[in-house]
Amino acid sequence: MLLSDFDFRLPPTQIAQRPLATRDASRMLVLERRSGPYVDRDFADFPTLLRGDELLVVNNAQVIPARLRGRRLESSAPTSNERSPAVGAEIEILLARQIDAVTWETLVRPGRKMHVGQRMQFGDGHLQAEVIAHGDHGQRTLRFSSNAGGDITSQLHATGHIPLPPYIDRADEPADSERYQTIFASRPGAIAAPTAGLHFTPEVIAKIRARGVEICELTLDVGLGTFQPIRSDTLEGHTMHAESYEIPPETAERVTRAKRQGRPVVAIGTTAVRALEDAAQRSAQAHSHDVLVAGPGEARLFITPGFAFRAVDALLTNFHLPRSTLLALVCAFAGREAVLAAYRHAVEAGYRFYSYGDCMLIR
Repeated sequence: MLLSDFDFRLPPTQIAQRPLATRDASRMLVLERRSGPYVDRDFADFPTLLRGDELLVVNNAQVIPARLRGRRLESSAPTSNERSPAVGAEIEILLARQIDAVTWETLVRPGRKMHVGQRMQFGDGHLQAEVIAHGDHGQRTLRFSSNAGGDITSQLHATGHIPLPPYIDRADEPADSERYQTIFASRPGAIAAPTAGLHFTPEVIAKIRARGVEICELTLDVGLGTFQPIRSDTLEGHTMHAESYEIPPETAERVTRAKRQGRPVVAIGTTAVRALEDAAQRSAQAHSHDVLVAGPGEARLFITPGFAFRAVDALLTNFHLPRSTLLALVCAFAGREAVLAAYRHAVEAGYRFYSYGDCMLIR
């Protein structure tokens, strides 16, 4: 399919730059998956729109301070005539995927001069890194070291910033450390928030549980697979990056039970969809009687129109970028024409878009 088939017009003024004063104050567009009509609601209405027998699945991934600012070092190592390498141009890196205790896959900007062997430093200079592998589009594998001793991961977290998406045109602020995390966040490792979960509050959860709805958790460490742009003219030309996930045995059991009982499984966010459907595919390939395979996995699944959903019956999601893998996923779930019509209405009605924006319930 052509990537241009997943485009829409969005005025920049509707890209939310900051969260609302309260998490649950967002608007919610409700789209009926099978019949196509949509209606304007508020997220505060979400508990009342549930039947009462659903199983909600949330992503408990916690965003780490994955954006680091530093400088290139002009010489590869100190010489006898200089105490330290000369400091060069500014760089910014995004930690994308941890390989081991000191090694990360990253995105580096600007990356043109960041060849294998290039070294850099961060903060006060105690934390350094060296490029040990070179990838496309600014992707580099870095090995970190410190002349201050101690745990590298702790130093990365102390030096880093909350990695707000590039369409948020401001530096991160102290408030983002709390507001760019969901109330479910408990498993560090993600470099972007599972944003559909940002709307929930303890009060909303209490109302949902009071209706008899079950809630269970999984972890998908949101990484390059979620937000890496599609650079080909067709969906078929795009290759997804792997994202690590884990399905707890209790979640796998609850999903299997809900599906057998005809109860809707509601994914809170596209990241939950990716983990659930990848685990469901693995279960089907293993000819298992369970809907999901429990345990860790690597999601490389690119969900596009024509995909057969095995686990998810309804989806709560934010509005996504045009020409993105996430918009393709939503179109696969509810139909391209219906989704794009709903998006056009959302633009006309003044909805707030993307991470800190409003949401959409597809059922």
